[in-house]
Amino acid sequence: MRDGKLGVAVHGAGWVAGAHVASWLKNPRVEVVSISDIRRERSQQLAERYGLHCAIREDYGEVLADPAVDIVDVTGPNHVHTEHGIAAAEAGKHVLVEKPIALTMEENRALREAVAKAGVKSLAGFCLRWNPAVQTIKSLVESGAIGDLFYVETDYWHGMGPSHHAWNLHSKKKTGGSAMLLAGCHAVDALRWLAGDEAEEVSAVSNNRKGLFEYDANVVAVVRFRTGIIGKVSALFDCEMPYAFNMDLAGTEGAIRDDRVWSKKLFPGQTGWTRCATVLPDSGDVHHHPFDGEINHFVDCILEDRESHCNLADAYRTHELCMAIDRSIEEGGPVKLPLEV
Repeated sequence: MRDGKLGVAVHGAGWVAGAHVASWLKNPRVEVVSISDIRRERSQQLAERYGLHCAIREDYGEVLADPAVDIVDVTGPNHVHTEHGIAAAEAGKHVLVEKPIALTMEENRALREAVAKAGVKSLAGFCLRWNPAVQTIKSLVESGAIGDLFYVETDYWHGMGPSHHAWNLHSKKKTGGSAMLLAGCHAVDALRWLAGDEAEEVSAVSNNRKGLFEYDANVVAVVRFRTGIIGKVSALFDCEMPYAFNMDLAGTEGAIRDDRVWSKKLFPGQTGWTRCATVLPDSGDVHHHPFDGEINHFVDCILEDRESHCNLADAYRTHELCMAIDRSIEEGGPVKLPLEV
C-alpha cells in the first residue's frame, strides 16, 4: 500500500478495462498506479481518457515487479486470462480476472491452484452478482419468499456478428472458447448463484444456424443439481432481438420472473404479479454492468482479509459447468460432474 491506498494495475486496455477504471476511481481506498497493454498507445489513450498520471507499460513483467502494485486487474483477451492471472498470483498480487477465467479444464485447475498456493485474494468477473435485480432475487429465495426452490432458468441472449468490436477474437474457438465460455458463463454463474447448489449432471444441445462462429452459437442445457433442483440455461448468439438476460425461478410457494414476484407468503390475496422496481441486467454494454459493487466488494475482502463468494475457487465451478455443457454437446449425451481432466 502507498499512502494508505492499495495500488491497482489494469492489464489489458480494451473495452471492459475502461469500465473497470471508472469503477476503481470511485473507490477512495485504491489508486490506479499502472495501465498496461501489448500496444502502448492503447494504455496511453485509456489513461488520458480518465485523466490518470500513472505508469504506462507494455511489459507485463514490469507490472508484476512494481512494489506499488497490490492488485492486478486482468482485462486482456480471453485466451490469456489464465496465464496473466497465474503470473499475478505467483508475484504475490491480489488478482481480479475477467471472465472467462479459463478456456480449458487444465487452465481452470492451474489458475485455482496457483491462487491457493500464493494465498492471495482473488475475484472473478461475474459482476452480475452485484446487479440489483439478481441481488433482490437471491434475497427473496433465501428468505423463503417462494418456498422450497425446485426450478431455476437463466438465459443469455445477445445477437453478435462481424460488426462486434472484438469479432476476430470472439468468433474463433481458440480465443473465444465456446458460446458458454465467451458470455453464456454469466448465465451459468447466475444459475449456480441463485440455485445455491452445485450441478451433478448436465445434458446439452446446440446449433449454429448462421454459421458465423467456429463453434456452435446457440446452446441450451438442462442441469440437475445435487439437491434435486432442476436448471435450464441457454446462450443464443444468432438471435435477432434486443439483448436479454432472463431469470425464472419456481418454488413450492411462489415464483419469480425477472422483476416480477408471485408469493403467497409476501402478498396474501395476490391477484397478479407484483413488480419490483429495480435495475435489471438488460444491457450488454459494459458501462451498464455493476462494476462499482464488484470492485468495492473486492477491496473490502482484501482489507478485511476474507474470501469473496466470487473468488477464483468458486468461479472454477462455474467454468467447470460451462465445460461440462460443451462436453455434453461433443459427446451427444449427459455428463457427470465434477469433471476429470
